[in-house]
Amino acid sequence: MSLADYERLRAATAELDAPFAVVDLGAFRANADDLVRRASGMPIRVASKSVRARRLLDDVLARPGYAGVLAFTLREALWLASLGTRDLVVGYPTVDRRALRTLASDPPRAREVTIMVDDLAQLDVVDAEVPPSSPDRAVVRVALDLDTSWQPLRGRVRVGARRSPLR
Repeated sequence: MSLADYERLRAATAELDAPFAVVDLGAFRANADDLVRRASGMPIRVASKSVRARRLLDDVLARPGYAGVLAFTLREALWLASLGTRDLVVGYPTVDRRALRTLASDPPRAREVTIMVDDLAQLDVVDAEVPPSSPDRAVVRVALDLDTSWQPLRGRVRVGARRSPLR
């Protein structure tokens, strides 16, 4: 960015209170296109914690090569689903009881949102909030967060991230 560009943006945002962001849409879209090129036909799921502005999220999801969102929290996933975003996976396990109640009692949103689970007890939390026998219970989709690190010496050496207690 040139000094002239910096001064122009500084002047344009002088009256705004932080926090705010200034995004070069040309660069943003060029990066999005380059990711699609490098993905070689594999669909890209956008991580919402990396794209915190809904307009930018909508922009990238409208582009060919992008499909779905890796949401930061279940509440965010529910909100995005209520706005029409499809194919959401919550990136981290949750025990947000209110959000789980909302998910389990709202079939249209439950069809679009998948929760992450790394412990059987998390499924017990869902069942405690909306029992499986409840006539209003939606099918809750789950993805398993597994530790797939390589442990060649019986756990004394680990190669890879340890994200989950499930192996």
